Amino acid sequence: MTAFPASGKKRETDYSDGDPLDVHKRLSSSAGEDRAVLLGFAMMGFSVLMFFLLGTTILKPFMLSAQREESTCTAIHTDIMDHWLDCTFTCGVHCRGQGKYPCLQVLVNLTHSGQKALLHYNEEAVQINPKCFYTPKCHQDRNDLLNSALDIKEFFDHKNGTPFSCFYSPDSQSEDVILIKKYDQMAIFHCLFWPSLTLLGGALIVGMVRLTQHLSLLCEKYSTVVRDEVGGKLPYIEQHQFKLWSMRRSKGRSREIFRLWPN
Repeated sequence: MTAFPASGKKRETDYSDGDPLDVHKRLSSSAGEDRAVLLGFAMMGFSVLMFFLLGTTILKPFMLSAQREESTCTAIHTDIMDHWLDCTFTCGVHCRGQGKYPCLQVLVNLTHSGQKALLHYNEEAVQINPKCFYTPKCHQDRNDLLNSALDIKEFFDHKNGTPFSCFYSPDSQSEDVILIKKYDQMAIFHCLFWPSLTLLGGALIVGMVRLTQHLSLLCEKYSTVVRDEVGGKLPYIEQHQFKLWSMRRSKGRSREIFRLWPN
């Protein structure tokens, strides 16, 4: 009879003194979960890099271009300067050459204000050389560069007096306008959408892996608690059944003794 209570006391003492929740403090992650977390952090880092690169190369010029308003222009005079400008081109891995390109100037008249200004192809052309309409790709063939400039000059000569769309900066005092905007709102949308989608996808991957690990840990803790509670109740049930059996056996013996007792 002493074996069962001792077992029950021992199991109860183990449950109270040693917390079963400490057995599995942290579940070890699998190789697939580690790769998924690494992929998520790599996607988030790549998206931050994309934000930085696109912000410096596209968003900043777009913000400068967004300040320009649309107007109409008429070509007044086109001319190719006699003095060709210097440029540098690459002819191999460790080869660089010097060349020259013609500077085409297009003078236009802003319809809304009557102001004369130099026309440039886009914002990048203004930053590279504010004196010329555009800057061609530098190479050694001077005839090809000259023919390209003559074709553009002929195009504006035919539009002499015909209004066309252009963009000017109302807050700037510089007398320059651009023919087209290099970056429109759709380009800005793609520059912001894809890095944001990559960042969100990486965060979701890491969050889902962490949530799965947390749920697995809670499930393991719950299983341990239930297993210990069920194991602690069994000795008491066995002990109670043994006591009932002992009492029935004692009563049976007492009846047998009274029955056999001589009158």
